Amino acid sequence: MVAQRLQLHRALSKLGLCSRKVAARWVAEGRVRVRGVVVRDPLVWVALGEDAIAVERGAAEPPAALGPPTGARVYALHKPRGVVTTRADERGRGTVYELLPPDAGGGWLFPVGRLDRDSEGLLLFTNDGVLADALTDPRRHVPKTYRVRLDRALEPAEQARLRAGVELDGRTTAPAAITWERGHWYRVVLREGRNRQLRRMFALDGRKVERLVRLEVGPVALGDLAVGAGRWLSPVELAALRAAAGLAVGDEPPVEAG
Repeated sequence: MVAQRLQLHRALSKLGLCSRKVAARWVAEGRVRVRGVVVRDPLVWVALGEDAIAVERGAAEPPAALGPPTGARVYALHKPRGVVTTRADERGRGTVYELLPPDAGGGWLFPVGRLDRDSEGLLLFTNDGVLADALTDPRRHVPKTYRVRLDRALEPAEQARLRAGVELDGRTTAPAAITWERGHWYRVVLREGRNRQLRRMFALDGRKVERLVRLEVGPVALGDLAVGAGRWLSPVELAALRAAAGLAVGDEPPVEAG
């Protein structure tokens, strides 16, 4: 597998350690080492999965040594509402990393995309940067399924408009599948993932999202996972996920012996 190359501040964010803004500050303060050397430029390119990165935290925080992964793994978490998708939060809020098991692979397990603080449901973590990028690349059209409760029901014409695509950030969204379930609940399938996309789409018609639950990412389903619980994907599930992302057999990172 070709190592994923990212600018240093993006790599720290990708690993779930902090936001890009905080990462840039850490780098400027001389708290980040790449291959043992202090780097003060957040725009330096690093090879995720090859370059050893270490972050010197504050006095009350243990250092984060980010060594290479030992084989492709994916962990499925049922993210609760009220926690943020980052490793450390400067505002002291709970994070998804507090819910991961001891064998989660340290800093090398990072989230595949994000769910905002008020959203819940299926959140995948992996140590495979190529797989993560493929699953979040809108050109791959990997479907992600959600259940959404609105404050008011949609009119048929509004549903049709959202299905066809609406303009966000100067670009039209990809067609979405929107199905009414009951009451104010809708099932939505997206094949792209923009920042807070569903909330912003429904806001165009004056609707507020009261609850948002991600049910599926490609072939991986939330199923009956309890809130806050998680599980490792089986080899069969991992192969199916890679296929859904358009990755050929042989693209995965090698598993080290021992």
